[in-house]
Amino acid sequence: MRFKLPLTLGLLLLAAAAPAAAQEGTALSPRVLDEAALPGVMAEAVDSFIVPGYRDLSRATADLAEKSAALCATPSAAALEETRSAFSNVVRKWSTIEIVRLGPALEQNRFERFLFYPDRKSTGLKQVQAILAKHDESATRADSLKGKSVAVQGLGAFEYVLYGTGAETLAGKGGSFRCRYGVAISQNLTAIADELLAAWEKPDGVQSAWKSPGPGNPFFRDSKEAATELLGVLVHSVEMIKDQRLRPFYDGALDGKPDKGRPKLAIYWRSGNTMASIAANLGGLQALFNSAGMEKLLPADSRSIAGSLNFLFKALISATDRVEGPIDAVLADEKQRARLDFIALNTADLLDRLNRDFGGAIGLGAGFSFADGD
Repeated sequence: MRFKLPLTLGLLLLAAAAPAAAQEGTALSPRVLDEAALPGVMAEAVDSFIVPGYRDLSRATADLAEKSAALCATPSAAALEETRSAFSNVVRKWSTIEIVRLGPALEQNRFERFLFYPDRKSTGLKQVQAILAKHDESATRADSLKGKSVAVQGLGAFEYVLYGTGAETLAGKGGSFRCRYGVAISQNLTAIADELLAAWEKPDGVQSAWKSPGPGNPFFRDSKEAATELLGVLVHSVEMIKDQRLRPFYDGALDGKPDKGRPKLAIYWRSGNTMASIAANLGGLQALFNSAGMEKLLPADSRSIAGSLNFLFKALISATDRVEGPIDAVLADEKQRARLDFIALNTADLLDRLNRDFGGAIGLGAGFSFADGD
């Protein structure tokens, strides 16, 4: 086994989640999508999760912009701490809703402008450092900043402003340029969040397409396409957590030897928001699954699948919340590493259950390939 688990914890989770998979494995009749239930589920996904999620993000970014401006007006250690706290709140709100990586989020490079990650060659970092070193005044205005590289106008750039080399100057007069650059980033984030909210709130826009799949719909020609998109949000997001959030900084064991880890490849490692972000990703996925009422798509004899999925979500979120402290310290602690192993193993299990068990049970076919769209 690639990952090592605390034995009792691992067996408890796997034993509790197993009955649903066993039950579905005995199903003999082919599954057909419940087309009568789907429109209501799609509508709830929009009204109960997506729109509220973008509203929360809009409010959080506006607060960050306000706190950033206050820091520039009256620099102090207390004001810097308030801005950092507001930044962490935006990270949590964004991590909850970033799972909806489609539609308006992909238009005008909004997603990458809000969060440029991963930055494998540190290209973005170098660009941010260059702006700070050269005091590029065009980066201190939101209108001109949005025309620059996506790597210098989002959360990653702002994290470096608040926590990178020289960030301590923000508490005094010596950080004036750095602070004004931060304000421009916060205003840019607010503008993007407001655009995303407006796009989803528009009655005849993307929400209408989600709520009314069928002929003539530019997004979903039938219910199967709509169901595929909705479940695809969950499947692709769990893949993202597994491959882009966990694996870059920790991969369990490599060639039979414990992986020492790469803490500086972890998202938000400077601000200590790595695991809080992953917990918010998982929390957002569970909230989408439940608030949309996706259980309603399951046949009566397969409803236990929803229970096993919620069990996995709860266990994963709880384990993620218990991984505390800077990532470099986490990787040096055996107990914390065991929790990371647990998260990695059961994230893979969650992915399989969503794709194979849930997808198969609602009529998309066991082993449905979301990556290939077939």
